[in-house]
Amino acid sequence: MRKVIYSINLTIDGCCDHTKGIADDELHHFYANLVREAGVLAYGRITYQLMVPYWTDIANNPDGQPSADVAFAQAFDATEKVVFSQSLAELTDKNSRLVRTKPEDEIRRLKQEAGGPILLGGVTLPSYLIQRGLVDELIFVVHPVLAGDGRRLLEGSSLQEQLTLVDSRVFQSGCVVLHYRK
Repeated sequence: MRKVIYSINLTIDGCCDHTKGIADDELHHFYANLVREAGVLAYGRITYQLMVPYWTDIANNPDGQPSADVAFAQAFDATEKVVFSQSLAELTDKNSRLVRTKPEDEIRRLKQEAGGPILLGGVTLPSYLIQRGLVDELIFVVHPVLAGDGRRLLEGSSLQEQLTLVDSRVFQSGCVVLHYRK
């Protein structure tokens, strides 16, 4: 059975806005490796549109781009993606599939297939799946930043659950990776 893993960047005060953290080579290499290990990336519409065409363009036109960005872009471009959306008419990259059914139904089906983990990105879809007990592991990359404002993870949720820390790592930038398992 495949695992469902959620990974996200957070500031120390819990903000999960992608513009509030540090985007350096070490972080891009970390995420490139995480994506390479994944069998499927699962996103909602907003995250998909943040990622595509930005990363697919870098994968297809790497000249002049930092090597860490290219490594992530190529890993991202090569990995199968499942995108949950009721409003998108079509997807523009080669390895993506649009899903209009309930996310929990498709994730349960994907979990039963052989292959690498299902890696979740974004905020809304993972929060929805966490509240339904479908996420097995969480990887938080905590940035040494106080954002002061912005969206918070699991905002409005009353979920209470004890997690087990299975790994941690500190980057040169001061970012700390915390890997938890249910």
